[in-house]
Amino acid sequence: MKIAILVKQVPATDKVKINKETGTMIRENLESELNPLDMYAVEEAVRLKEKYEKTKVIAISMGPPFAKDVLKDAISMGADEGYLVSDRKFGGADTWATAYTLKKAIEKLGGFDIIFTGERATDGETGQVGPSLATQLDLPILTYVSKIRELSNESIVVERTIEGGKEVVSSELPVVLSVVKEINEPRIPNFSGKMKAKKAEIPTLTAKDLDVDPEKIGLFGSPTRVVNVYYPKMTRKGVIIKSKDPEAAVDELIKFLKEKDII
Repeated sequence: MKIAILVKQVPATDKVKINKETGTMIRENLESELNPLDMYAVEEAVRLKEKYEKTKVIAISMGPPFAKDVLKDAISMGADEGYLVSDRKFGGADTWATAYTLKKAIEKLGGFDIIFTGERATDGETGQVGPSLATQLDLPILTYVSKIRELSNESIVVERTIEGGKEVVSSELPVVLSVVKEINEPRIPNFSGKMKAKKAEIPTLTAKDLDVDPEKIGLFGSPTRVVNVYYPKMTRKGVIIKSKDPEAAVDELIKFLKEKDII
């Protein structure tokens, strides 16, 4: 069995800046980490590898050159290989263009039975790349997967977390699975895993390697457009009550709250 995990490098801080001209995130000189929700996808893929013989797990990430770090994180957790999809031509891609680019990478690496994704990335919070990728690959997608019940060479049965309960569904392979954090508890990499990751070579796949359509990648190929970026201004107007008499101060406070229709 051959399994792919799509992982993303996201900011490890909430101090994110946006390029006002392009509407895209400025990632240079920004402390980053493996998307926390992708860790559950990595863990589940590695668990399948440990359970089923002759299973290979490959991590794939699209991002700038320093995104190799998150692929090494995936390898330290148990993935066998990592591939970085990186080219300046990919810069500024929205979720559709990102899914298209990842589709070409998956077709290049070929033959996957299961493609794992996290529920969403914490920097964009859209959860759109997995479903868009499945659509472009013409594969079924099972979202909000909280448990894998059965798995064979031809099919899979999973539990989905839905509003008000669980849903059991099945699909033929190959399939795209978007998992939620209830599915497992990600492991902490051990020493041997960290050493394997440190020594791992991470090949880079460029636009030329993937033979992409230049009109479908990057900012130019993105149908989504950010028309305006602004930072909200927060204004606060307070009232300070000063009194040496506690009862008078309480009366003033009650009067103020009544005037504001709070009480």
